[in-house]
Amino acid sequence: MAQNSITPSNNLPKKVVFIIVDGISADQLKAIETPYLDSIAREGSYTDAYVGGRAGTYSETPTISAVGYNSLLTGTWANKHNVWGNSIKEPNYNYPTIFRLYKDQYPGGRIGVYSSWLDNRTKLVGDDLPQTQNIKVNYSFDGLEHDSINFPHDTQRNFMKLIDYTVADRAAESILQNGPDLSWVYLEFTDDMGHGFGDSDRFSASVQFEDRLVGKIWKAVQKRQKIHNEDWLLIITTDHGRSLKDGKGHGGQSDRERSAWIVMNTPSTNTYFKQEVPGIVDIAPSIASFMNIEVPRNVSLEWDGVSLFDPVNVFDLQAVKEKKKLVLTWKNLDKGTGKIYISETNNFKTGGSDAYLFVKNVSLEDGRAEIPLRKISGDYAKLILETEEGSLNTWYTNN
Repeated sequence: MAQNSITPSNNLPKKVVFIIVDGISADQLKAIETPYLDSIAREGSYTDAYVGGRAGTYSETPTISAVGYNSLLTGTWANKHNVWGNSIKEPNYNYPTIFRLYKDQYPGGRIGVYSSWLDNRTKLVGDDLPQTQNIKVNYSFDGLEHDSINFPHDTQRNFMKLIDYTVADRAAESILQNGPDLSWVYLEFTDDMGHGFGDSDRFSASVQFEDRLVGKIWKAVQKRQKIHNEDWLLIITTDHGRSLKDGKGHGGQSDRERSAWIVMNTPSTNTYFKQEVPGIVDIAPSIASFMNIEVPRNVSLEWDGVSLFDPVNVFDLQAVKEKKKLVLTWKNLDKGTGKIYISETNNFKTGGSDAYLFVKNVSLEDGRAEIPLRKISGDYAKLILETEEGSLNTWYTNN
């Protein structure tokens, strides 16, 4: 399969920072002048992307902020990670975040979270929670949304502009001075302006403001790389789009609400990235690939995303019942063969393990396989298509 991919071409220390700029649909980003994002994309790469799972199926995921963050962090949709809204009631930490996977392999590695929302660190990453094996965030700067003295709250939420500026400033300073190995920067102001003013000059100005903050962080990364001879991956994305009517809302499954984008500082992306529309769930596998994280097989089998760097020969696995058979379909980017496996349990959800039984060999070019329903005793099954390049998973549910 002729593809570009990020491979260990040097022995430089690998560092990653990902930035979530809240609530900007792809059409909005393209219509607004963003010189820093544009320059990063020219040096590296850009693609339209999507959030929200597969609409109308078991994986349909609300296009809401914290839901999108956790889809990025875990590489799974909400039916697995169990964050359905911004209250973040009961995250399922059995689906580990990329931070947890990184720390498992590199216990001495250092991670950072720079964010207006305190919950991003304390609830989603799960800083020092027993459910996350007491993961420690080494560098953090967050919770400013609770500081109404230094950031007096106004009804039009302009205070969030100052918060984002402060967060980006501290993130850039920490990246330059401390060089955390894996960092998350979260910027909120654009979403607040979207809710308040919709498609408007105010919103466009907020995007340009965040672009300058991205530029501040990018300059810190470039300087850090030059001084310390490190290999940095910068990923910038968004968590959801905006409503079609006026751009004020989000949460549903319209194309514009599901619309996202990804900008990276590397051009070494695979055919899937270049030719298809990736999902936000593809970012965690990509970070794992860049940082050479050896992800346990039982975890990677649960991922709903694939790497944007390593070779990918199939994607978009689905299962649909047709009369007395289950029809699996997928899209292929290359020739080859694969193996279908099935499990009728979901013990992974509660911290257990699932036994997968081999079903059949398939040709990837066929893009389709059939399984008699008599082979499935209940109303639920997890199905795996495994190839030389990796695996895809989908669920069958009879309801």
